[in-house]
Amino acid sequence: MPHRRLKVGVTRKLPQAVETRLAALFDVAFNADDAPLSREELVALARDVDVLAPTLGDTLDAAFFEAAGERMKLIANFGAGVDHIDIAAAKARGVTVTNTPSVLAEDAADMAMALILAAPRRLVEGVKAIESGAFKGWSPTWMLGRRVRGKKLGIIGLGRVGEAVARRARAFGLSIHYHNRKPINPHIEEELDATFWPDLDEMLPRMDIVSINCPATPQTRHLLSRERLALMSPHAYVVNISRGEIIDEEALADAIVSGRLAGAGLDVFENEPKPNERLMAAANVVLLPHMASATIESRIEMGERVIINIKMFADGHKPPDRIILGLE
Repeated sequence: MPHRRLKVGVTRKLPQAVETRLAALFDVAFNADDAPLSREELVALARDVDVLAPTLGDTLDAAFFEAAGERMKLIANFGAGVDHIDIAAAKARGVTVTNTPSVLAEDAADMAMALILAAPRRLVEGVKAIESGAFKGWSPTWMLGRRVRGKKLGIIGLGRVGEAVARRARAFGLSIHYHNRKPINPHIEEELDATFWPDLDEMLPRMDIVSINCPATPQTRHLLSRERLALMSPHAYVVNISRGEIIDEEALADAIVSGRLAGAGLDVFENEPKPNERLMAAANVVLLPHMASATIESRIEMGERVIINIKMFADGHKPPDRIILGLE
């Protein structure tokens, strides 16, 4: 099918450079005002295009694929995570699904490191003290945080992002520990001087900071459950830039408000866009609006990955970033 005749539906506004390139290659239906599409609008768009380019805010479940008709044959997801897409339902309907891996790792790791520093050192509390006029001058005992150097960092999910976080953390003097389904490459493990913990419940009580970097799957939902949060030391911090549902957010709020955890740095929430109200009110919690990968460079690179996947599909080839059921 010629590129210019392939119709692509884009569900959210993308960087201008990406939209310009898409328009030059394909017949594109853009979302001009960037408002999330309703379920009805999303289905209507899918029925009218060969390729749908959604984002994580679009829920593509089995009912969506049932209603989407037969024309759409490719989901070129703008984003690395595909937990909002029912991959099995897509496969059953003969729809290929692709994502944009790799391009987000460094930017996301920067933000994870920022939270690893911000929560123990009380950076947001300090900013608020300046803004409110509470800062009256230096004092030996005021706004005391926790030293980061020498602490143990436990990374849940040492993949691309987790490895990038580990490299940054090493430069700040943290020791690296991690929990995966299996150990990483021995050469990388040696380079990072990382300790593998096959049992998450064994790792958690020994960590000063826990960074969540695993994907959201049915198996990782509430991976940090109430019971696991209770295993952690009261001086420990939790950092999450992955997906909010990996933490039982109500249980996290209970632990922080009661003093059973020292604090948290969260870029994602279980019920986005609204964080738990008690976490919002807690002084020792740093909250960000899902911005870990929000750089101009990463968004443009994501768009380029989307375009590459669509072009390969249009040429009759297998897109390089297709999701294989069981490996997503």
